Amino acid sequence: MALSGKLTKKLVENLGAGRHGDGNGLYLVVDPSGVRRWIVRVVVKGQKNKKGAPLRTDFGLGGVDIVTLNQARERALEYRRMAKQGLNPRFNARQEIPTFEEVAHQVHIDRIPTWKNAKHGQQWINTLCDYAFPKIGRMPIDAVGQPEVMMCLSPIWTDKHETAKRLAQRIKTVLDVARSKGFRSGENPVTTIKEAKALPKVTAKPKHHKAMRWQDVPAFYADLKARNAMAAKALVFTCLTGSRTGEVLGMRWEEVDLEARLWTCPAIRMKTGEDHRVPLTDEMAGIIEPLLAMNSEYVFEGQKRNKPLSNMSMLMLLRRMRVEGVTVHGFRSTFRDWASEVANAPREVAEISLAHTRKKSLERLLAERQSSVTWVPNWMPSMPTANSGNSSKSWAGFDGTLLP
Repeated sequence: MALSGKLTKKLVENLGAGRHGDGNGLYLVVDPSGVRRWIVRVVVKGQKNKKGAPLRTDFGLGGVDIVTLNQARERALEYRRMAKQGLNPRFNARQEIPTFEEVAHQVHIDRIPTWKNAKHGQQWINTLCDYAFPKIGRMPIDAVGQPEVMMCLSPIWTDKHETAKRLAQRIKTVLDVARSKGFRSGENPVTTIKEAKALPKVTAKPKHHKAMRWQDVPAFYADLKARNAMAAKALVFTCLTGSRTGEVLGMRWEEVDLEARLWTCPAIRMKTGEDHRVPLTDEMAGIIEPLLAMNSEYVFEGQKRNKPLSNMSMLMLLRRMRVEGVTVHGFRSTFRDWASEVANAPREVAEISLAHTRKKSLERLLAERQSSVTWVPNWMPSMPTANSGNSSKSWAGFDGTLLP
């Protein structure tokens, strides 16, 4: 016969943050983040705490996505029975081995605060849902070995190599966590497979974003500046700063200091995981200052109030302009070519302006400066048309400015 209590399945799914009692020492705890988990409070017969009072202890029973309401009640009853016999459940409770899928979901929940954004967190669990759970999801976590891992990786190792590498890393993480909780022992099978080179070597072909020649940029830039659409303003700013699409579209006014003429893109939004400072030239400031009047949270607001432009907005603009064979990200490559061929900028300076992590080449520069530095990429407004006949030195907008 099923155990009963105050809570129902619907309440478990919808109750707000706080501790909600089911009765007999069982509680549903809802964290402010929305994570839901079970705990049971018991008093161990005959045992005292440090102050001499009866030993009262809370024990975690798992998250609601892994442990159902009925299972939580059954485990709570087991803990109470042990406590009445004077047995501490911490040392006497029967340990059930969870499945690979159960551990993976718990790892995902535990790491929610660490994701750069919700999309990254969803991609992490989706990879396991697509390629691991159908094969090993229901297996006890301690039964997953090299053959089972190979069963997940082999079908996609060559055709979807990047996905397979991410899958291997995520399986390894789940198994490592399981071992740390005492559910597994021995070496991680993912590590063993890698060291044994059991999977064939795959040479990844580099994917280059199609870029415009810097000689063709002035004419394109003139056409772009004549347009009033928000996507055009965002693309102008993207080109001038040499920034990534996501960095510009996610730009908030709180990151901008117009008085100091500085945009600081926070580490959480940077691919490098470090703050990136971009000095705002007159040209850049002239683009965003009028947008203050919109009183939006984002600098480049999309069609919805206080929401940024979509990721496709600038690419679709290029298509409307009939600019073929060029991507938005490719303008970073254009900027890099110009910095090298025209401005004769030091390689380290050009790389750090693009927020590239080139540790060996940057260490010397950073050691000299003892702080982060950013090149003022004032380039396109200073470039003439391809037929201007000026010398390359007079074309350059680079003034060598570095921020301390």
